[in-house]
Amino acid sequence: MRDVVFDLALPPSVICTALDSLPDGAAVLIQKPMGENLEDARQIRGRCRDRHPTAAINFQLRFSPMMLAVRDAMERGLIGDIIDVDIHLNLRDPWETFLFMLQMDRIEILVHSIHYLDWIRSLLGNPRGVYARTIRHPSFPDLRDIRSSIILDYGDATRCCLSLNHTHEFDSRHELSRVQVDGTQGAVVTRMGVNLDYPRGKPDRLEIATKGKDWAEITLLGNWFPDAFMGPMLNLQRFASGEDDTLFTSVEDAFHTMALVEACYESSNKGATPIPN
Repeated sequence: MRDVVFDLALPPSVICTALDSLPDGAAVLIQKPMGENLEDARQIRGRCRDRHPTAAINFQLRFSPMMLAVRDAMERGLIGDIIDVDIHLNLRDPWETFLFMLQMDRIEILVHSIHYLDWIRSLLGNPRGVYARTIRHPSFPDLRDIRSSIILDYGDATRCCLSLNHTHEFDSRHELSRVQVDGTQGAVVTRMGVNLDYPRGKPDRLEIATKGKDWAEITLLGNWFPDAFMGPMLNLQRFASGEDDTLFTSVEDAFHTMALVEACYESSNKGATPIPN
């Protein structure tokens, strides 16, 4: 079937079944995550290898106006070599409204922070390994994990750290939804506004500083929500029609993001290094 894109906005547990019902070679955009765990991701990847769709996963943070601007600054040499990536959330998300999460064994990293992990991969490539801990909150005893701390190992030249607290209940004075990237020549700081007062959100913001110059705010043409959602679909359409050379969030690439998510949960389950006597 030509000139059609199938948009699979479905629970991860039924993605394989949906793929089986599509014609071979179809163009398809699949809602993230790519399954509930790495075994699901392997099955989805296997289906795609067997049936040869042009398939992408809807990882859209890469395509947000703020992150496109960050990449543009990097490509212009304004940042230099990246030496520090820090993502910090301290806010109150309305977890009580997401009733489907009550049935999930994995929540925070699989559903939310997967966006940041995918974006970091697009920036720095795959890390060597991960240290992670994801935990409950007493206000939400029925949800498995809604707070996380993650360190990605990119060697001894780049620090990469995520501190993700979705349960700060003491008004908005000290709320944060921030990404900071430091390089050898400059730095950028973004505000991911959708996380603040969700689902209404606030505008995204981006500031940049280079050596010898003050911080300057960059005007953004849109926000992560909803504008970034155009990106994966447009890239898929253009790739399928031969206009784009790269399918940026292909199933093959997204599998590496799912492997990183799996590694985070494995690290969390193993626990910390005991302190010697």
